[in-house]
Amino acid sequence: MSGTQTQVIVVAGAGPAGMAVASALSKAGHEIIILNRDIKFGGLAEYGIFPSKLKLRGGLKKQYWELLQQKNVHYFGNVSIGNGKDLTVEDVRGLGANAVVFTIGAQGTKAIGVEGDSAQGVFHAKDVVYHFNRLPGFGDRPFEMGKHVAVIGAGDVMVDIAHWLIRYKKVERVTAIVRRGPVERKYNPKEIRSVCANMDLEGIKAEFERIKDRLAKVGQNSGEVLKAFTDEFTKCEAKVSETKMGFRFLASPKRILVDGNNRVRGLEMEDNRLDPKGEDTVAVGLKAYYEFPCDSVVFAVGDKVDETVGLPYKNGMFTTNPNKTGNDPDDALFQAYDESAGKVMDGVFLAGWARKASEGLVGVAKRDGDWCAEVVERYLATKAGEGDVNIVLDRLHARLRQRQSRPVDVNGLRALDVAERSFVEKSDCIGEFKFSANQEMLKCIERGRV
Repeated sequence: MSGTQTQVIVVAGAGPAGMAVASALSKAGHEIIILNRDIKFGGLAEYGIFPSKLKLRGGLKKQYWELLQQKNVHYFGNVSIGNGKDLTVEDVRGLGANAVVFTIGAQGTKAIGVEGDSAQGVFHAKDVVYHFNRLPGFGDRPFEMGKHVAVIGAGDVMVDIAHWLIRYKKVERVTAIVRRGPVERKYNPKEIRSVCANMDLEGIKAEFERIKDRLAKVGQNSGEVLKAFTDEFTKCEAKVSETKMGFRFLASPKRILVDGNNRVRGLEMEDNRLDPKGEDTVAVGLKAYYEFPCDSVVFAVGDKVDETVGLPYKNGMFTTNPNKTGNDPDDALFQAYDESAGKVMDGVFLAGWARKASEGLVGVAKRDGDWCAEVVERYLATKAGEGDVNIVLDRLHARLRQRQSRPVDVNGLRALDVAERSFVEKSDCIGEFKFSANQEMLKCIERGRV
């Protein structure tokens, strides 16, 4: 990628997608201004990966630190974007940058749509993940899980939550509730190693026996499927609790059952069968219902974008250009689009989960950012004249002063990094020590030391 003229690009969001956009466009010689809601950079890489995965997190942090050291990259952490926040979308567009890329993730939560979902003991997976990753606003919030936790889902997020419940909360039982069958599980077999030492093998055998006739109707042999399922329980991490983990397949939660204090006491479940659908299967309800006792429920069913940000929005997603351009990657997929006006928002782009909520993890988000950078480069090539980063920065500083915001630059991040590394008392942190409140971080930054 090569740019003949230096332009100014604002990247809103410093997760894997945003950092990929910033990296590619800064290498092309452009001036990059990164605005980030959190004080720390990283997004999903900082607050979404299980915190004990130190090698993966460390590798990403190293790359991001290197990016932020570049003279043409300007970082502003602790700057939120949205209606009533530090900056509105119009504020950002009004700074005078040549392009703006929103990589702000999917910060909204999908409505569960199950009766009783406001009961005490009902949680969204994202909130739980933010909690054990100590994201400010979530790290200190109590998550009372009880003895038996039902986790709805069969992907890697379900496994991460089970990992936390088994190894750190040490609850008595975790049950993964799965709409379809064991063949259709979505988690990576390597991820299950973190919890497979706690598998209730007798309970799992009984579960396969319970559903064997329904599996047979779509040509799945229960014994073979069970062997393939349990053969993945290899290289298990050492057992640190007596928690039992099991599965409930071909089951859809229909209603959350509560006690007199509006606290979860169980789920009303519907039995499902599997019907073939092309090369895949689909779950179909059998109208047979039963009660499944549990103390709390975690829904690991994906996220949606935050409609309060102020970008055009429809059906849980920010809207992109419906008119394909035929380029590779197609520009339209990344261009923000105002349906009410029937036109593209000139110079405004989307990438990562802001473009496609809950689509893949770090690697997918980075690739999306790389593609978006190509699209932005094509757009910038159509614009005459260079951008003046000093004018844009002056406007940004003035607006943040006006709003009494407290932005954090790369020097502030260095001071915070020193402070957190020097903390010997790790309290209840998993992996490395982290402050879980913005005020604590800002105090450390201001002092430059603990």
